[in-house]
Amino acid sequence: MARRVFLHIGAPKTGSTYVQNVLWNNVEALSNAGILLPGKFSAHDEAMADLRGLTWHATPTWSWDRLAAKTAAWPGDVVITNEGLGAATPAQAARAVRSLQPAEVHIIVAARDLWRTFPSMWQQSIRARGVWSFEDFIGAVERGKFDDFWEHHTANRMLRRWGDLVPAEQRHLITVPGPGSPQDTLWRRFAGVIGIPPGLCDLAVSAGANTSLGAAEVEVLRRVNRALGDRYPHRAPYQRVVQRHLVDAVLKQRTNEVRFGVGPERAEWVLDLAEQQIKELDEYPCDIVGDLAELRPVDVKPVPTPDQLHRDQVLDAAIETIIGMIGHAEQLNLLLPQPRQSPLERLRRRAARKVKRGLKKVKPPQGLQLW
Repeated sequence: MARRVFLHIGAPKTGSTYVQNVLWNNVEALSNAGILLPGKFSAHDEAMADLRGLTWHATPTWSWDRLAAKTAAWPGDVVITNEGLGAATPAQAARAVRSLQPAEVHIIVAARDLWRTFPSMWQQSIRARGVWSFEDFIGAVERGKFDDFWEHHTANRMLRRWGDLVPAEQRHLITVPGPGSPQDTLWRRFAGVIGIPPGLCDLAVSAGANTSLGAAEVEVLRRVNRALGDRYPHRAPYQRVVQRHLVDAVLKQRTNEVRFGVGPERAEWVLDLAEQQIKELDEYPCDIVGDLAELRPVDVKPVPTPDQLHRDQVLDAAIETIIGMIGHAEQLNLLLPQPRQSPLERLRRRAARKVKRGLKKVKPPQGLQLW
């Protein structure tokens, strides 16, 4: 039976990709230290989708019950990590915690300042087949028409939904450090909660961070999604095709130099929301790792929104994307195994070359017409 189970449930866009890369690239070292990551990355994603009743995977092989059984069979500590877990309903969260008991269940939630969260969250929605504009997204949140943002993508509500199921000392809120902090700060905070000894994990192998796209590039992707319609209805096939061949291979490789954000006209609104968020989290009984002050935006700059791009900027990015995909296709073609010629085909080609060489050596008599 597992001793302790750490459920890292989100929130999305809080450095979870970085943390997960470190964990999954150090599975053996962690296992030797008595800390298990059951299955593999896809197992946690499929189990999360099963728990929430989502049809994100065409042919899933892992259920939540299978992941829980794998957890129960381990005698030490276990880490389950997927930022989609935070969006579970109260009933789904309760089922998950019950299935892992009598082990000591810990809930880990990360929080990031809203000034950075809003554009990151919208971009993530576009990279998950979304089609709405940034203005539609942020306007819906501002008018109170998109409550799912608060339910599914911020620490406040998901911490209460999951945290209320365990004692206060087993609830952990990790704040994401601000820009300019050492890259390993977030990992050190996360590892400290679980009890992973310093130096156990190789942080150099954590490549593959979730690189942000520039304004023009994400707008190109949004329009591609709109044109795709209902093709690739499941998340896994979409990621396998669009994410791999368009986003990872081409869009992420561009300079992405035109950054975007909330826009100066909404700065005061975001700052007020941040103060409300800090107050709520400060009043909630839990272990705070980091500093709630890090949730207060400090780098509020007047950057444009993607909707303010000139059409030529989007067109130029689209053309460069096509050129990039041509190069990507050429690279893939070079990796394909070349078809082997049959012995008969090789003889035919050899004979044809000999005939061709022979014809070059034969010069027609002077004045003789061959046509």
